[in-house]
Amino acid sequence: MKLLTMFGGVALVLVMCLMTPTQPVMAAEFTGSLSVGANGGGGFHLSGSALDFTRDVPLSARLSMGYFSSSAGDPYAARHVFINDNTNGSPEDDAHQWQFRFDLMFPAFQFGPQQIYVFGGPRYARYTANFNYVGGNENFEVVANPWGFGAGLETRFAIGSRTSLQLQLGLDRYQDTALTGHDTTYTPDGDHINDRDGYDYGSADEAVDQPDLEIMAMMGLMVGF
Repeated sequence: MKLLTMFGGVALVLVMCLMTPTQPVMAAEFTGSLSVGANGGGGFHLSGSALDFTRDVPLSARLSMGYFSSSAGDPYAARHVFINDNTNGSPEDDAHQWQFRFDLMFPAFQFGPQQIYVFGGPRYARYTANFNYVGGNENFEVVANPWGFGAGLETRFAIGSRTSLQLQLGLDRYQDTALTGHDTTYTPDGDHINDRDGYDYGSADEAVDQPDLEIMAMMGLMVGF
């Protein structure tokens, strides 16, 4: 419901901007943007950008923070890997991730009248999955904080004197990192803490849907200052 409300608010802002006289987007040294869409789940990005900050190369930089819903994984497998082999209780699960992103952007080519930008840079995510077994007396979280790298394409459509509609399509790849849940930690290098007999990092990775390879498709409103 909150996500639908957010989409509706952004749509209303876009409609209001479209009702104003359309002029070319003016060059702005700094911009802010709110984007909604999918990146491992539904959510949003808040971004600030410094445009053309280099002297001889049309290079821009962007710093973003986002929140997205995610898939938790297999609740029964997660219970086996992190606690015990019990199967009682009705499982409920949910997950989310906070994302922190830095991108460098470069105007790469024209597609008809549209300027297409290439962007790329490092990523950092704080992922949390919650598993609750109603009637089974178990409720625990699994967390992971992976680093990654992403790249993609972006274009903008002028809808006001200092506003534009921003479209992004990209791909993010996160590296394997430690998975911690209850009193157990599994690490990619095998240096586990309180690991359960018969289980390893591969078992934990299969049980929990931590960020891995994520497709990003976002639409947003960009405002120049």
